[in-house]
Amino acid sequence: MPVTVACAQVAPVLGAVSVNLDAMAAQARSAAAAGASLVVFPECAVTGYPFSRTDAAAVASPADGPVAERLGALAASLGVHLAAGVIESSGADLYDALSLFGPDGARLATYRKAHLFSTERTVYAPGSAPVVVPTALGALGLTVCYDLIFPEYVRALVDAGASMIVNATNWITDPWQTGMGWDGPMVRSLARVRALENGVPVVMSCLAGSGGGFTSIGHSTIAGPSGRVLASLDAAEGLALAELPADDDADARRWSALATYRADRRPDLYG
Repeated sequence: MPVTVACAQVAPVLGAVSVNLDAMAAQARSAAAAGASLVVFPECAVTGYPFSRTDAAAVASPADGPVAERLGALAASLGVHLAAGVIESSGADLYDALSLFGPDGARLATYRKAHLFSTERTVYAPGSAPVVVPTALGALGLTVCYDLIFPEYVRALVDAGASMIVNATNWITDPWQTGMGWDGPMVRSLARVRALENGVPVVMSCLAGSGGGFTSIGHSTIAGPSGRVLASLDAAEGLALAELPADDDADARRWSALATYRADRRPDLYG
């Protein structure tokens, strides 16, 4: 049965958790009305993206705290799977995390970002375990932002059974980075290549807006197993929806018969 997925590209206000949750609810309602079974929000969608530990601590919430209650209630009210970037507090530690909720409102998992970029290492503790979640939509491999740069990590999720990669991200840039080629088409290509090389869809939901002297790139992308862009956005807030090809789709079967990338690996040469 075909599955429709959505990237909800939002521009949260740092620290305005209640306002951000209201904006997310509006986007989720629109996605569900359009037929989405899975709605993916970006990294730090609930809180905005903090650049300091003080700002992160001020908006952090336990995995099963009030933020999770609101997100779970939203998923249940719409009957959808919902993934959203949160800042999780656990004792003295903070985590850049992605929580997944089922259509009954239950929190199915909270994944803690494993690969921390640059100054994030002064704010968060790194996650210590990959997460693949079995759902009615398939097994979802959860990733956050920088994780997508590491092909071996994404491949490990697929080898562990993931039939779809979900990535919540905040790709940011400034004039210097843009001049180096770090821009919308580049981050869109990351989703396409990870999908292509693993033969599974990649749903990459990115922040919009700006903060801390940086601009969020946006360009949320839903890439099919062949790397084909099924839906995408530019830098502005919006909603991208796509119906993923079913297993019995003729083109999908033909492609999977040809693109035997995982089976063709030669780990004896590079393992």
